[in-house]
Amino acid sequence: MHVIFALLIASIVGGISAGISLEETFTLLIGGLGGQGETALSYILLGILSVMIARSGITTLFIQRVLPYMQGRRAIVLFLLAGVASLSQNVVPIHIAFIPILIPPLLAIFNKMKVDRRGIATALTFGLKAPYILIPIGFGLIFQNIIVDEMKANGMEIGLSQVPLAMVIPVAGMVIGLAIAILYTYRKPREYHEIPTQFTNDAAATNDKTNASWQWQHSVTLLSLAVTLTLQLVYGSLALAALGGILTMLVLRAETWQSGDVIVEDGVKMMGVIAFVMLIASGYAAVLKETGSVQALVQSASAWLGDSQFLAAVVMMIIGMLVTIGIGTSFGTIPVLAAIFVPICASLGFSPLATAALIGTSGAIGDAGSPASDSTLGPTSGLNVDSQHHHIWDTCVPTFIHYNIPLFICGIIAALVL
Repeated sequence: MHVIFALLIASIVGGISAGISLEETFTLLIGGLGGQGETALSYILLGILSVMIARSGITTLFIQRVLPYMQGRRAIVLFLLAGVASLSQNVVPIHIAFIPILIPPLLAIFNKMKVDRRGIATALTFGLKAPYILIPIGFGLIFQNIIVDEMKANGMEIGLSQVPLAMVIPVAGMVIGLAIAILYTYRKPREYHEIPTQFTNDAAATNDKTNASWQWQHSVTLLSLAVTLTLQLVYGSLALAALGGILTMLVLRAETWQSGDVIVEDGVKMMGVIAFVMLIASGYAAVLKETGSVQALVQSASAWLGDSQFLAAVVMMIIGMLVTIGIGTSFGTIPVLAAIFVPICASLGFSPLATAALIGTSGAIGDAGSPASDSTLGPTSGLNVDSQHHHIWDTCVPTFIHYNIPLFICGIIAALVL
Protein backbone atom coordinates (compact mmCIF):
# COMPACT_ATOMS: atom_id res chain seq x y z
CA MET A 1 0.00 0.00 0.00
CA HIS A 2 1.28 3.46 -0.90
CA VAL A 3 2.26 5.67 2.02
CA ILE A 4 -0.38 8.30 1.15
CA PHE A 5 -3.15 5.71 1.40
CA ALA A 6 -1.61 4.33 4.59
CA LEU A 7 -1.43 7.73 6.29
CA LEU A 8 -4.98 8.70 5.33
CA ILE A 9 -6.44 5.37 6.45
CA ALA A 10 -4.38 5.49 9.67
CA SER A 11 -5.72 8.98 10.38
CA ILE A 12 -9.30 7.81 9.94
CA VAL A 13 -8.77 4.73 12.13
CA GLY A 14 -7.02 6.79 14.80
CA GLY A 15 -9.78 9.41 14.86
CA ILE A 16 -12.64 6.94 15.01
CA SER A 17 -10.80 4.89 17.66
CA ALA A 18 -10.61 8.01 19.82
CA GLY A 19 -14.35 8.58 19.51
CA ILE A 20 -14.08 11.36 16.91
CA SER A 21 -16.60 11.39 14.05
CA LEU A 22 -15.47 10.76 10.48
CA GLU A 23 -16.28 14.32 9.45
CA GLU A 24 -14.41 15.84 12.41
CA THR A 25 -11.44 13.54 11.77
CA PHE A 26 -11.09 14.89 8.24
CA THR A 27 -11.53 18.45 9.50
CA LEU A 28 -8.63 17.95 11.92
CA LEU A 29 -6.51 16.30 9.24
CA ILE A 30 -7.06 19.07 6.73
CA GLY A 31 -6.63 21.79 9.36
CA GLY A 32 -3.06 20.69 9.88
CA LEU A 33 -2.14 21.16 6.23
CA GLY A 34 -2.21 24.95 6.07
CA GLY A 35 -4.41 27.67 4.62
CA GLN A 36 -5.21 25.83 1.39
CA GLY A 37 -4.47 22.34 2.67
CA GLU A 38 -7.93 20.99 1.87
CA THR A 39 -7.73 22.30 -1.68
CA ALA A 40 -4.27 20.83 -2.24
CA LEU A 41 -5.25 17.43 -0.82
CA SER A 42 -8.46 17.44 -2.88
CA TYR A 43 -6.50 18.12 -6.05
CA ILE A 44 -4.02 15.32 -5.37
CA LEU A 45 -6.75 12.78 -4.57
CA LEU A 46 -8.80 13.82 -7.62
CA GLY A 47 -5.69 13.41 -9.76
CA ILE A 48 -5.26 9.87 -8.43
CA LEU A 49 -8.95 9.11 -9.02
CA SER A 50 -8.68 10.52 -12.56
CA VAL A 51 -5.79 8.17 -13.35
CA MET A 52 -7.74 5.20 -12.00
CA ILE A 53 -10.77 6.12 -14.13
CA ALA A 54 -8.60 6.42 -17.23
CA ARG A 55 -6.87 3.08 -16.50
CA SER A 56 -10.22 1.32 -16.10
CA GLY A 57 -10.90 1.58 -19.84
CA ILE A 58 -14.34 3.11 -19.39
CA THR A 59 -13.31 6.16 -21.41
CA THR A 60 -12.63 3.93 -24.43
CA LEU A 61 -16.15 2.55 -24.20
CA PHE A 62 -17.42 6.11 -23.90
CA ILE A 63 -15.60 7.03 -27.12
CA GLN A 64 -17.28 4.11 -28.89
CA ARG A 65 -20.69 5.38 -27.80
CA VAL A 66 -19.90 8.97 -28.80
CA LEU A 67 -18.39 8.25 -32.24
CA PRO A 68 -21.73 7.64 -34.04
CA TYR A 69 -22.90 11.11 -32.98
CA MET A 70 -19.74 12.82 -34.23
CA GLN A 71 -21.27 13.25 -37.68
CA GLY A 72 -23.44 15.81 -39.42
CA ARG A 73 -23.43 19.52 -38.76
CA ARG A 74 -20.24 21.02 -37.36
CA ALA A 75 -22.09 23.25 -34.89
CA ILE A 76 -23.88 20.27 -33.33
CA VAL A 77 -20.58 18.41 -32.93
CA LEU A 78 -18.95 21.40 -31.22
CA PHE A 79 -21.85 21.91 -28.81
CA LEU A 80 -21.73 18.17 -28.05
CA LEU A 81 -18.00 18.45 -27.29
CA ALA A 82 -18.67 21.36 -24.95
CA GLY A 83 -21.26 19.23 -23.15
CA VAL A 84 -18.93 16.24 -22.85
CA ALA A 85 -16.13 18.46 -21.55
CA SER A 86 -18.50 19.96 -18.98
CA LEU A 87 -18.96 16.54 -17.38
CA SER A 88 -15.23 16.44 -16.55
CA GLN A 89 -15.49 19.13 -13.88
CA ASN A 90 -18.47 18.04 -11.80
CA VAL A 91 -20.13 14.71 -12.64
CA VAL A 92 -16.96 12.81 -13.60
CA PRO A 93 -14.19 14.93 -12.05
CA ILE A 94 -11.26 13.93 -14.28
CA HIS A 95 -10.36 17.48 -15.38
CA ILE A 96 -8.25 17.41 -18.57
CA ALA A 97 -7.46 13.68 -18.36
CA PHE A 98 -10.15 12.84 -20.93
CA ILE A 99 -8.74 15.08 -23.68
CA PRO A 100 -5.72 13.00 -24.78
CA ILE A 101 -7.95 9.92 -24.69
CA LEU A 102 -10.99 11.33 -26.52
CA ILE A 103 -9.74 13.96 -28.98
CA PRO A 104 -6.77 12.46 -30.93
CA PRO A 105 -8.73 9.44 -32.25
CA LEU A 106 -11.45 11.83 -33.45
CA LEU A 107 -9.16 14.15 -35.42
CA ALA A 108 -9.52 12.12 -38.62
CA ILE A 109 -13.30 12.50 -38.39
CA PHE A 110 -13.01 16.22 -37.64
CA ASN A 111 -10.72 16.63 -40.67
CA LYS A 112 -13.25 14.97 -42.96
CA MET A 113 -15.96 17.22 -41.58
CA LYS A 114 -13.62 20.22 -42.02
CA VAL A 115 -14.21 21.36 -38.45
CA ASP A 116 -12.13 24.39 -37.46
CA ARG A 117 -9.97 23.25 -34.56
CA ARG A 118 -10.12 26.72 -33.04
CA GLY A 119 -13.82 26.04 -32.51
CA ILE A 120 -12.98 22.70 -30.90
CA ALA A 121 -10.50 24.38 -28.55
CA THR A 122 -13.11 26.99 -27.63
CA ALA A 123 -15.73 24.30 -26.94
CA LEU A 124 -13.34 22.26 -24.79
CA THR A 125 -12.21 25.30 -22.79
CA PHE A 126 -15.83 26.20 -22.09
CA GLY A 127 -16.39 22.75 -20.63
CA LEU A 128 -13.22 22.99 -18.56
CA LYS A 129 -14.18 26.33 -16.99
CA ALA A 130 -17.88 27.22 -16.92
CA PRO A 131 -19.08 24.21 -14.86
CA TYR A 132 -16.66 24.69 -11.94
CA ILE A 133 -17.32 28.44 -11.87
CA LEU A 134 -21.08 27.89 -11.51
CA ILE A 135 -21.75 24.46 -9.97
CA PRO A 136 -20.45 23.63 -6.43
CA ILE A 137 -19.73 19.97 -7.17
CA GLY A 138 -16.38 18.37 -8.00
CA PHE A 139 -13.85 21.00 -8.97
CA GLY A 140 -16.62 23.57 -8.55
CA LEU A 141 -16.77 22.77 -4.84
CA ILE A 142 -13.02 23.43 -4.58
CA PHE A 143 -13.22 26.72 -6.47
CA GLN A 144 -16.23 28.07 -4.60
CA ASN A 145 -14.95 26.94 -1.21
CA ILE A 146 -11.75 28.88 -1.86
CA ILE A 147 -13.81 32.01 -2.56
CA VAL A 148 -15.83 31.52 0.63
CA ASP A 149 -12.79 30.77 2.82
CA GLU A 150 -10.65 33.60 1.47
CA MET A 151 -13.43 36.16 1.74
CA LYS A 152 -14.01 35.08 5.34
CA ALA A 153 -10.28 35.22 6.07
CA ASN A 154 -10.26 38.82 4.87
CA GLY A 155 -13.27 39.94 6.90
CA MET A 156 -16.33 39.37 4.69
CA GLU A 157 -18.81 36.53 5.27
CA ILE A 158 -20.65 34.71 2.47
CA GLY A 159 -22.33 31.31 2.32
CA LEU A 160 -21.32 28.62 -0.14
CA SER A 161 -24.88 28.51 -1.47
CA GLN A 162 -24.61 32.19 -2.45
CA VAL A 163 -21.54 31.84 -4.67
CA PRO A 164 -23.37 30.20 -7.62
CA LEU A 165 -25.81 33.13 -7.57
CA ALA A 166 -22.88 35.51 -7.84
CA MET A 167 -21.46 33.61 -10.83
CA VAL A 168 -24.64 33.23 -12.92
CA ILE A 169 -24.15 36.45 -14.90
CA PRO A 170 -20.44 35.83 -15.68
CA VAL A 171 -21.17 32.25 -16.81
CA ALA A 172 -24.01 33.57 -18.98
CA GLY A 173 -21.34 35.68 -20.68
CA MET A 174 -19.32 32.53 -21.37
CA VAL A 175 -22.39 30.86 -22.90
CA ILE A 176 -22.77 33.84 -25.22
CA GLY A 177 -19.08 33.64 -26.13
CA LEU A 178 -19.40 29.91 -26.89
CA ALA A 179 -22.41 30.53 -29.14
CA ILE A 180 -20.61 33.30 -31.05
CA ALA A 181 -17.51 31.12 -31.54
CA ILE A 182 -19.45 28.11 -32.83
CA LEU A 183 -22.24 29.78 -34.81
CA TYR A 184 -20.28 32.70 -36.27
CA THR A 185 -16.50 32.97 -35.81
CA TYR A 186 -15.55 29.37 -36.62
CA ARG A 187 -18.61 28.25 -38.57
CA LYS A 188 -16.75 28.04 -41.92
CA PRO A 189 -14.99 24.83 -43.01
CA ARG A 190 -11.22 24.63 -42.56
CA GLU A 191 -8.92 22.24 -44.36
CA TYR A 192 -6.30 20.11 -42.56
CA HIS A 193 -3.78 17.67 -43.98
CA GLU A 194 -4.29 13.97 -43.36
CA ILE A 195 -1.13 13.20 -41.39
CA PRO A 196 -0.91 9.63 -40.01
CA THR A 197 -0.25 9.45 -36.26
CA GLN A 198 -0.23 6.75 -33.63
CA PHE A 199 -3.87 7.59 -33.01
CA THR A 200 -4.98 6.87 -36.58
CA ASN A 201 -4.88 3.13 -35.91
CA ASP A 202 -6.41 3.70 -32.47
CA ALA A 203 -9.43 5.35 -34.08
CA ALA A 204 -9.80 2.47 -36.54
CA ALA A 205 -9.49 -0.03 -33.72
CA THR A 206 -12.11 1.82 -31.74
CA ASN A 207 -14.51 1.63 -34.69
CA ASP A 208 -13.82 -2.08 -35.08
CA LYS A 209 -14.66 -2.81 -31.43
CA THR A 210 -18.09 -1.29 -31.18
CA ASN A 211 -19.31 -4.45 -29.46
CA ALA A 212 -16.61 -4.47 -26.78
CA SER A 213 -17.98 -6.15 -23.67
CA TRP A 214 -18.72 -4.41 -20.41
CA GLN A 215 -16.22 -5.50 -17.76
CA TRP A 216 -16.30 -5.67 -13.96
CA GLN A 217 -13.93 -2.73 -13.60
CA HIS A 218 -16.29 -0.54 -15.61
CA SER A 219 -19.14 -1.21 -13.19
CA VAL A 220 -16.85 -0.53 -10.24
CA THR A 221 -15.73 2.72 -11.85
CA LEU A 222 -19.33 3.91 -12.12
CA LEU A 223 -19.94 2.85 -8.51
CA SER A 224 -16.84 4.76 -7.37
CA LEU A 225 -18.12 7.89 -9.12
CA ALA A 226 -21.48 7.47 -7.37
CA VAL A 227 -19.70 7.04 -4.02
CA THR A 228 -17.59 10.14 -4.70
CA LEU A 229 -20.64 12.26 -5.54
CA THR A 230 -22.64 10.96 -2.55
CA LEU A 231 -19.88 11.57 0.00
CA GLN A 232 -19.32 15.03 -1.41
CA LEU A 233 -22.99 15.96 -1.08
CA VAL A 234 -23.30 14.43 2.42
CA TYR A 235 -20.08 15.74 4.00
CA GLY A 236 -19.21 18.70 1.75
CA SER A 237 -15.59 17.51 1.60
CA LEU A 238 -14.12 16.71 -1.81
CA ALA A 239 -11.03 15.20 -0.20
CA LEU A 240 -13.14 12.68 1.71
CA ALA A 241 -15.28 12.05 -1.37
CA ALA A 242 -12.31 11.40 -3.67
CA LEU A 243 -10.73 9.07 -1.10
CA GLY A 244 -14.01 7.17 -0.94
CA GLY A 245 -13.99 6.74 -4.72
CA ILE A 246 -10.36 5.57 -4.68
CA LEU A 247 -10.94 3.03 -1.92
CA THR A 248 -14.05 1.72 -3.69
CA MET A 249 -11.99 0.91 -6.79
CA LEU A 250 -9.23 -0.68 -4.71
CA VAL A 251 -11.43 -2.74 -2.39
CA LEU A 252 -13.59 -4.03 -5.27
CA ARG A 253 -10.46 -4.89 -7.27
CA ALA A 254 -10.95 -2.54 -10.21
CA GLU A 255 -7.32 -1.67 -9.39
CA THR A 256 -4.81 -3.66 -7.35
CA TRP A 257 -3.08 -2.37 -4.24
CA GLN A 258 0.22 -3.24 -5.90
CA SER A 259 -0.50 -0.60 -8.57
CA GLY A 260 -0.70 2.09 -5.90
CA ASP A 261 2.77 3.51 -6.54
CA VAL A 262 2.19 4.01 -10.26
CA ILE A 263 -1.30 5.43 -9.78
CA VAL A 264 -0.23 7.91 -7.10
CA GLU A 265 2.80 9.05 -9.09
CA ASP A 266 0.70 9.65 -12.21
CA GLY A 267 -1.97 11.44 -10.18
CA VAL A 268 0.59 13.72 -8.55
CA LYS A 269 2.10 14.45 -11.98
CA MET A 270 -1.32 15.55 -13.20
CA MET A 271 -2.38 17.70 -10.23
CA GLY A 272 0.66 18.11 -7.99
CA VAL A 273 1.90 21.40 -9.39
CA ILE A 274 -1.52 23.03 -9.02
CA ALA A 275 -1.79 21.71 -5.46
CA PHE A 276 1.51 23.28 -4.49
CA VAL A 277 0.49 26.54 -6.19
CA MET A 278 -2.55 26.59 -3.90
CA LEU A 279 -0.41 26.24 -0.79
CA ILE A 280 2.10 28.85 -1.90
CA ALA A 281 -0.62 31.30 -2.95
CA SER A 282 -2.27 30.95 0.45
CA GLY A 283 1.06 31.64 2.14
CA TYR A 284 1.67 34.60 -0.10
CA ALA A 285 -1.73 36.07 0.76
CA ALA A 286 -0.97 35.64 4.47
CA VAL A 287 2.33 37.46 4.04
CA LEU A 288 0.57 40.30 2.23
CA LYS A 289 -1.88 40.74 5.08
CA GLU A 290 0.83 40.53 7.73
CA THR A 291 2.91 43.26 6.11
CA GLY A 292 0.04 45.75 6.27
CA SER A 293 0.62 46.73 2.65
CA VAL A 294 -2.91 45.67 1.71
CA GLN A 295 -4.41 48.26 4.03
CA ALA A 296 -2.14 50.93 2.60
CA LEU A 297 -3.19 49.89 -0.92
CA VAL A 298 -6.86 50.06 0.07
CA GLN A 299 -6.45 53.59 1.43
CA SER A 300 -4.62 54.87 -1.63
CA ALA A 301 -7.01 53.09 -4.02
CA SER A 302 -10.05 54.48 -2.20
CA ALA A 303 -8.67 58.00 -2.52
CA TRP A 304 -8.00 57.53 -6.25
CA LEU A 305 -11.23 55.71 -7.11
CA GLY A 306 -13.45 57.93 -5.00
CA ASP A 307 -16.98 56.53 -4.70
CA SER A 308 -17.09 55.03 -8.20
CA GLN A 309 -17.98 51.36 -7.97
CA PHE A 310 -17.86 51.11 -11.76
CA LEU A 311 -14.29 52.34 -11.97
CA ALA A 312 -13.28 50.10 -9.08
CA ALA A 313 -14.84 47.05 -10.76
CA VAL A 314 -13.01 47.79 -14.02
CA VAL A 315 -9.66 48.19 -12.26
CA MET A 316 -10.10 45.00 -10.20
CA MET A 317 -11.07 42.99 -13.29
CA ILE A 318 -7.93 44.19 -15.08
CA ILE A 319 -5.78 43.29 -12.07
CA GLY A 320 -7.36 39.84 -11.88
CA MET A 321 -6.82 39.20 -15.57
CA LEU A 322 -3.14 40.17 -15.46
CA VAL A 323 -2.43 38.17 -12.29
CA THR A 324 -4.23 35.04 -13.51
CA ILE A 325 -2.64 35.05 -16.96
CA GLY A 326 0.75 35.08 -15.27
CA ILE A 327 -0.01 32.35 -12.70
CA GLY A 328 -2.05 30.20 -15.08
CA THR A 329 -4.63 28.98 -12.56
CA SER A 330 -7.79 30.67 -11.33
CA PHE A 331 -7.76 28.44 -8.23
CA GLY A 332 -4.32 29.63 -7.13
CA THR A 333 -5.14 33.26 -7.89
CA ILE A 334 -8.17 33.55 -5.58
CA PRO A 335 -6.21 33.84 -2.27
CA VAL A 336 -4.07 36.63 -3.73
CA LEU A 337 -7.03 38.51 -5.23
CA ALA A 338 -9.21 38.15 -2.13
CA ALA A 339 -6.54 39.71 0.08
CA ILE A 340 -6.67 42.81 -2.11
CA PHE A 341 -10.26 42.91 -3.34
CA VAL A 342 -12.22 42.28 -0.13
CA PRO A 343 -10.93 45.37 1.73
CA ILE A 344 -11.43 47.56 -1.35
CA CYS A 345 -14.95 46.21 -1.94
CA ALA A 346 -15.83 46.71 1.74
CA SER A 347 -14.62 50.30 1.65
CA LEU A 348 -16.69 51.07 -1.46
CA GLY A 349 -19.87 49.38 -0.23
CA PHE A 350 -19.96 46.32 -2.52
CA SER A 351 -22.23 43.56 -1.22
CA PRO A 352 -20.80 40.10 -0.44
CA LEU A 353 -22.47 38.77 -3.60
CA ALA A 354 -20.92 41.50 -5.72
CA THR A 355 -17.53 40.92 -4.09
CA ALA A 356 -17.73 37.18 -4.77
CA ALA A 357 -18.64 37.92 -8.39
CA LEU A 358 -15.60 40.18 -8.75
CA ILE A 359 -13.21 37.72 -7.12
CA GLY A 360 -14.52 34.66 -8.96
CA THR A 361 -14.70 36.37 -12.34
CA SER A 362 -11.33 38.08 -11.93
CA GLY A 363 -9.77 34.72 -11.12
CA ALA A 364 -11.40 33.04 -14.10
CA ILE A 365 -10.93 35.82 -16.62
CA GLY A 366 -7.23 35.27 -17.24
CA ASP A 367 -7.38 31.50 -17.02
CA ALA A 368 -9.10 30.98 -20.38
CA GLY A 369 -6.43 32.81 -22.37
CA SER A 370 -3.34 31.99 -20.33
CA PRO A 371 -0.67 29.98 -22.18
CA ALA A 372 0.19 28.29 -18.85
CA SER A 373 -3.37 27.28 -17.94
CA ASP A 374 -4.73 23.72 -17.95
CA SER A 375 -7.79 25.16 -19.71
CA THR A 376 -5.65 25.93 -22.77
CA LEU A 377 -2.85 23.36 -22.45
CA GLY A 378 -5.37 20.52 -22.27
CA PRO A 379 -7.13 21.28 -25.58
CA THR A 380 -3.81 21.90 -27.34
CA SER A 381 -2.43 18.56 -26.13
CA GLY A 382 -5.26 16.75 -27.88
CA LEU A 383 -5.51 18.88 -31.01
CA ASN A 384 -1.82 19.16 -31.85
CA VAL A 385 -0.86 15.49 -32.09
CA ASP A 386 -0.36 15.96 -35.85
CA SER A 387 1.37 19.35 -35.42
CA GLN A 388 -1.42 21.32 -37.11
CA HIS A 389 -2.65 23.29 -34.10
CA HIS A 390 -0.78 26.29 -32.67
CA HIS A 391 -1.10 26.72 -28.91
CA ILE A 392 -1.10 30.54 -28.87
CA TRP A 393 -2.98 31.41 -32.06
CA ASP A 394 -5.35 28.45 -32.24
CA THR A 395 -6.16 27.99 -28.53
CA CYS A 396 -5.15 30.95 -26.35
CA VAL A 397 -6.22 33.79 -28.65
CA PRO A 398 -9.63 32.31 -29.56
CA THR A 399 -10.47 31.49 -25.94
CA PHE A 400 -9.23 34.89 -24.75
CA ILE A 401 -11.45 36.71 -27.26
CA HIS A 402 -14.60 34.64 -26.80
CA TYR A 403 -14.47 34.20 -23.01
CA ASN A 404 -12.38 36.90 -21.40
CA ILE A 405 -14.20 39.77 -23.10
CA PRO A 406 -17.69 38.49 -22.09
CA LEU A 407 -16.39 37.64 -18.60
CA PHE A 408 -14.96 41.14 -18.24
CA ILE A 409 -18.23 42.81 -19.23
CA CYS A 410 -20.53 40.45 -17.34
CA GLY A 411 -18.31 40.50 -14.25
CA ILE A 412 -18.66 44.28 -14.04
CA ILE A 413 -22.42 44.02 -14.59
CA ALA A 414 -22.71 41.42 -11.81
CA ALA A 415 -20.71 43.60 -9.42
CA LEU A 416 -22.97 46.58 -10.04
CA VAL A 417 -26.36 44.85 -9.88
CA LEU A 418 -25.86 42.29 -7.10
